[in-house]
Amino acid sequence: MRFFSESNLPLPEFRNISEGFMVTVFRAKENKVTDKVTDKVTEKVTENQKAILEEILKNKNITTSKLSVIVGISQRKIKENIGKLKAAGILLRIGSAKGGYWEIQQLQTE
Repeated sequence: MRFFSESNLPLPEFRNISEGFMVTVFRAKENKVTDKVTDKVTEKVTENQKAILEEILKNKNITTSKLSVIVGISQRKIKENIGKLKAAGILLRIGSAKGGYWEIQQLQTE
């Protein structure tokens, strides 16, 4: 059980069935961004911004052009949303535009 709690996984479900028992193990939540970052700023972060943050969690080196395709908005809108996330202190670019990577900042609770 400790593994599940340390890994932020839901606890398994145990059930007695006819001549034995069944264990159901659940997958991790897919929406890590909402759990880790945007809980504290839900009303400030748009759905597109959440999608951008989720993709950055998967790949910190992702480009704005790839984000544009995945999120389904123009590259100009991706850059606009990234600018807002950076201004809010949620997102940070480390290094150069070509050789750098994205970093999601841990938010402080007020």
